[in-house]
Amino acid sequence: MEDAHVLQMTGSKFQDLCLNFCGVSECEPCHSFGPAVRPSYILHYILSGKGIYRVGERTYKLKEGQGFLIEPEEITFYQADEREPWTYLWVGFAGVQAEMFLQDIGLNSNQHVFQSGYGGQLKRIVVDMLKNNTLSQTHQYHLQSLLYEFFAVLTRDVQMEAVAEENRDSVYVKKAVVFIQNNYFRRIGVADIAKHVGVSRSYLYKIFVKNLQTTPREFLTRLRLVRAKELLELTELSVEGVAMSCGYQEALVFSKAFKQEVGMPPSHYRKICCKHPLDRQL
Repeated sequence: MEDAHVLQMTGSKFQDLCLNFCGVSECEPCHSFGPAVRPSYILHYILSGKGIYRVGERTYKLKEGQGFLIEPEEITFYQADEREPWTYLWVGFAGVQAEMFLQDIGLNSNQHVFQSGYGGQLKRIVVDMLKNNTLSQTHQYHLQSLLYEFFAVLTRDVQMEAVAEENRDSVYVKKAVVFIQNNYFRRIGVADIAKHVGVSRSYLYKIFVKNLQTTPREFLTRLRLVRAKELLELTELSVEGVAMSCGYQEALVFSKAFKQEVGMPPSHYRKICCKHPLDRQL
């Protein structure tokens, strides 16, 4: 059972990105949904409590301040914790540019979970959406603006520094960053990034240092290790599985890089961050 407040939308005039539904739910212990498929994209954000989210072969253990993406026609399952059931908000959306908007906040078919420190603002936006529950043109435009605001809040947590101005160099940097975000789990290097952007390795190095104060290799490594920490915290994948999921072919190389960046081996990091892991119920 769940105590839910829901808004359903039909016949949107907006094509690039449009709101399909939204809501806020306070779930009872062990309340679950699925396994099931959904027709549109859905972003869930946890306001309090905790639970699990399963997509494919991965199970994520999530808590307040974290969220998860459901993609269209993908089999998913999620369930509230037995002792600390979650309260979450959700926004369902579609559109020909929906995938691009998700990429802007660092989400794709290989990155289903996220974190945000702006839960209060996200809740305010969804509550405002629920109040605009008529099909008048005024409310449709207002809902569209709220949907864009929702994404704007989530972009604050994207692991990329803002580029000061829209010039040629910044376009190259942004293209490189998007490529890294969408391919970090593959066996890619700086040469692959430069080839995708269409510049030399030396030029890519120069514009990264100028705009992001880091090198392409350091940016790639940092992103991989950020994702690795999330997988160590939220899944039961082995260290070897985490390494493979983050673009490392050898667990030893991954462990060395992780220890150098975080200050401890990945196995020790998992023990510290998961003192009270959820019991798997599936």
